Amino acid sequence: MGAVRAPAVSGRFYPGTRDELQRAVRELLRTVEPGAHPSTARAAIAPHAGYLYSGLTAAHVFARLRLPRLIVIVAPNHTGMCRASGGASLWETGAFATPLGEVPIDDAFTAALLAACPLVGVDHDAHRTEHAVEVMLPFLQLLQPEARIVPLVLAWDDWTSSEQLGNSLATLIKGAAEPVLLLASSDLNHYEPAAVGELKDAQALGAVQALDGAELLDRCRRERISMCGRAPAATVLAAARALGATRAEVVDYRHSGWVTGDESAVVGYAAVVIP
Repeated sequence: MGAVRAPAVSGRFYPGTRDELQRAVRELLRTVEPGAHPSTARAAIAPHAGYLYSGLTAAHVFARLRLPRLIVIVAPNHTGMCRASGGASLWETGAFATPLGEVPIDDAFTAALLAACPLVGVDHDAHRTEHAVEVMLPFLQLLQPEARIVPLVLAWDDWTSSEQLGNSLATLIKGAAEPVLLLASSDLNHYEPAAVGELKDAQALGAVQALDGAELLDRCRRERISMCGRAPAATVLAAARALGATRAEVVDYRHSGWVTGDESAVVGYAAVVIP
């Protein structure tokens, strides 16, 4: 049995007790469910801010997914801590904990990924205080109690690496004995006026809808779009394309100004499903 990664943002990004967290997630999902029709998908992109700001957008993703038991979560590295030589930090065995319990790591898939892609290395330090995987888990725990995860945190920002990891993931998924969901964790543009942020978010999402990871990364650099999970999104787009996806659907968009009423410096959030 491997190490259990303890919650790092419980009580801050989401409620810190089991009952409060269950109620919060169920209420978010209930808000979406009348218009949502769960179905299978190859991949998705969901935001990872505090539930007050992005929880409803995340719920728009999860309410539309018929979740498989195996989920690969690809997240950005916000902390700057990375000991994986190839920049893709993996927690390879054990479990991730939240107030709702533990979500086990899929040891077989992580072992296969380590063997298949030299960019991936075991690196617990990159995960210990990183929130971008953790905030996804309560949704998985409520909707798919048998969920197993493959948690990856990426420290790079280039297309070559994103494409290589995406293709490796796609190859493993093609050979898997069960369905797998690819889940990219990302917010959109950060801390600019709403009018500016909305325009930049639309530019980023245009590349996402075209399943064009290379253009997404180029556009973020060219237009100075501070989408924190652009490399995870590009990686998942590459994998989804290799798995036969032809489109991505934006099912919700909003920004933090909708909650705070302050549009002087907002962060954008989108819910994307890739069938």
